[in-house]
Amino acid sequence: MNIESALISSNKRAYSKEMYAIMDIRNRLIHFLLFLLFSTPLIAQNDSIQKISPPSFNTSGQSDTIKKNLINEQKIDFLYDRKKVEKIALINAGLYGSSMAALYAAWYKNYPMGKFHSFNDLSEWQQIDKIGHLYSAYTMGRFSMEMWRHTGIERKKRILIGGLSGAAYQTVIEILDGFSSEWGWSWGDIGANILGSGLLMAQEFAWDEQKIQLKISFHRKKYDEAILNQRSDVLFGKSSAERFLKDYNGQTYWMSAGIKSLFPSSTLPSWLQVSIGTGAEGMFGATENIGKDNNGNVTFSRPDIKRYRQWYFAPDVDLTKIKTKRKGIKTALFILNSLKFPMPSLEYSNNQFKWNWISF
Repeated sequence: MNIESALISSNKRAYSKEMYAIMDIRNRLIHFLLFLLFSTPLIAQNDSIQKISPPSFNTSGQSDTIKKNLINEQKIDFLYDRKKVEKIALINAGLYGSSMAALYAAWYKNYPMGKFHSFNDLSEWQQIDKIGHLYSAYTMGRFSMEMWRHTGIERKKRILIGGLSGAAYQTVIEILDGFSSEWGWSWGDIGANILGSGLLMAQEFAWDEQKIQLKISFHRKKYDEAILNQRSDVLFGKSSAERFLKDYNGQTYWMSAGIKSLFPSSTLPSWLQVSIGTGAEGMFGATENIGKDNNGNVTFSRPDIKRYRQWYFAPDVDLTKIKTKRKGIKTALFILNSLKFPMPSLEYSNNQFKWNWISF
């Protein structure tokens, strides 16, 4: 073996040792958070099963909605079964593990890992990625919270365990970002995660319901110019699943509120909502429409394409208000309610208003 080959081999061994150390730290962090998820039955455990008489319902000073939910939850709590808690904990951990595996395949598989680092990405993607973090923490926490609601654990525990799970899940993703050479730990992302979980828990503590709901809509972008479609394939992936996760040009995030929920005296139907949405267009790079290879050579340059934000105002439907006695349909409606129902909208962008017959 010549000197050059020996040096290359030595560098590879050193690199491999460093990578194994990094991967070990990352895996330990993930395993620790998975342990917390699996140990949730111990955290959620209470003495309800030992009760021999029904609890008294102290609901003075509460709204009618909170009174009703508190009474129902205390009744469930009286029939508390630890197996339900263990089952929900396993379901949460299973969904968590499978979604992490899918996310790793979509985001991190093709990028090398490196030393843990942070970076400031607040100026990227017109902040649509930050809104995505807020939405994800809110939605994941809401799904988890509703599962815990049916176990019969105390209201505060249900809100805290379920509500914080969204931010915890997103924090693991941020750790992976921190080790990825393509991204890094972002305090902006962490702040958005906390806001998402905070919005969820604040409403649940105050009203015991989500009067203001976060939703998403998506449409796959197709362009007249082949080079723009090729650039999108490189940046956002070719499959619809990858595009849904990565293509910020096709994502719109909405904040929907039920009119009757905000104004109980209203005669409008409980399922009718008004919604404010935001998205962005013309983004073929994080901060500019220029792409470069690993050697710094420009491979894509379209500064002529304007990058701009969009704002929408539209009606919406709260699918959870549709009455049904079938649990499967009720669950499906709850999940689908995280998506914005296609509706006409009034759009404001590029300093002018525009009417859309259907917005996704």
